Amino acid sequence: MRASTVRAVDVLSDLLFRAQANDAQVRQLIHPPPWSMTYADAPSLTLVAILRGPATVRLGTGATAPLDAGDVALISREARYTISDSPDTPEQYVIHSGRKYLAGEGDVPADHAGLAARTYGADSSGASIMLRGAYDLGGDVAARLLEMLPRLAVVPTGPRTAPVLELLTREARLSEPGQDAVLRRLLDLLLVIALREWCARGDAALPPWCRALADPVIGDALHLLHERPEHPWTVGALAAELGMSRAMFAARFTATVGEPPISYLTNWRMTIAADMLRTTDTPIAAVAKTVGYQDPFAFSVAFKRHHKTTPSTCRRTPHPTPS
Repeated sequence: MRASTVRAVDVLSDLLFRAQANDAQVRQLIHPPPWSMTYADAPSLTLVAILRGPATVRLGTGATAPLDAGDVALISREARYTISDSPDTPEQYVIHSGRKYLAGEGDVPADHAGLAARTYGADSSGASIMLRGAYDLGGDVAARLLEMLPRLAVVPTGPRTAPVLELLTREARLSEPGQDAVLRRLLDLLLVIALREWCARGDAALPPWCRALADPVIGDALHLLHERPEHPWTVGALAAELGMSRAMFAARFTATVGEPPISYLTNWRMTIAADMLRTTDTPIAAVAKTVGYQDPFAFSVAFKRHHKTTPSTCRRTPHPTPS
């Protein structure tokens, strides 16, 4: 049986792989205190790591969290948030549409000096250094991924995140062939490891998917559903794969995940199908087979029941913006 951490990586990696990431940027920011940066139209998913601090992150809702050197903050579904050296530092700069402005000065651009590749700010011996990685996600799989993530989570520095963060920091300063691809993969790795560390805390407030992936039976069931969504799974077939009775497996899955196994499978299939329809020219019959429907008509009925629209109409509709 697979270890729970391997299952977690498998399922998270599947979601990350299928999520439509339009961009993934990594930037290093250096500021002498006092400093405060507000992101006014932030992308749907951001990782912030404090390399030299401390710092504070504050969401638009008012929720705050302190950050020490080496900590990684995960921020999702927050269009506006502020990072500063202290919770008492007033807003100084606003990042809007990728440009830096003076806070309260309208559209007055602020100095955004480039110090090195992907590195901006004003360096000094006492300056804070922050590494920020941002994903611009779109599509139904992305929305499903973001629903699983906390709006704000802080992962303290540790032996697993520190080496990846060190490598990501070093690579962010380089300008070599394939650099963006390297940074994207390192950012994905940092995200998955940070989430593993966050889930490993055993906090009662963790979302259901964390507890599900840590469950030795349900974690394997989720892995099977993500690995082979086209397979004609039944509750009995899943239970047999996992060496449990049908009734016990169904009850355990529902209690842990929050919905029955076949309901989860159907939702996952329809999520994959919607993204395929919007992002590829794959015929509807082929999309149907990819998600386990041999009959295109049965697929269309199930798709309309789930998405309240037909596959043909979905194909002509832009991706929803995750929120």
